[in-house]
Amino acid sequence: MPDDRSPITFTTGDRAFNLRAVAVIVHNGRALLHRAVVDDFWALPGGRVELGEAAADTLRREMREEIGEEVEVGRLLWLVENFFEYMGKRWHEIAFYFEVRLPPGCPLYEATEPFSGMEDFYPEGSGGIELIFQWHSVDGLESVYLLPSFLRTGLRSLPEQTQYIVHEDERIS
Repeated sequence: MPDDRSPITFTTGDRAFNLRAVAVIVHNGRALLHRAVVDDFWALPGGRVELGEAAADTLRREMREEIGEEVEVGRLLWLVENFFEYMGKRWHEIAFYFEVRLPPGCPLYEATEPFSGMEDFYPEGSGGIELIFQWHSVDGLESVYLLPSFLRTGLRSLPEQTQYIVHEDERIS
């Protein structure tokens, strides 16, 4: 990661804070999920907001970096305070979940097999970690280890208006 980038994340002892922007990409009844090869859970794509960067701009940057696509960021669906344990720390994450569209005619819409991407800042100081992207049926997400867990049912019917959610998840392995 270049030195001039300043993600809004910090740790204090065994606690950590993270500000994240999240892409909700749903197309033809399928949601685009990703996971780091080192993890056993799925999440929606996105990344850490950087100091001085708007959350929507974070998504545009992250999607360029991770999947090489220029995306259209739409409306804010959820503002989520998520509490979880991961990598030996108790996390407090604030995340902006935006409706996002890939470009018209994007070949990724037709992907039937998992495909790779790259996260350049995951976790702190580790360098690049390979990401696996895959489309999942929104009707089958209850059987997918998807975090935060409210998304397993929440992605079936996106809210008409922005919702504020306080969520606590199980321990992430």
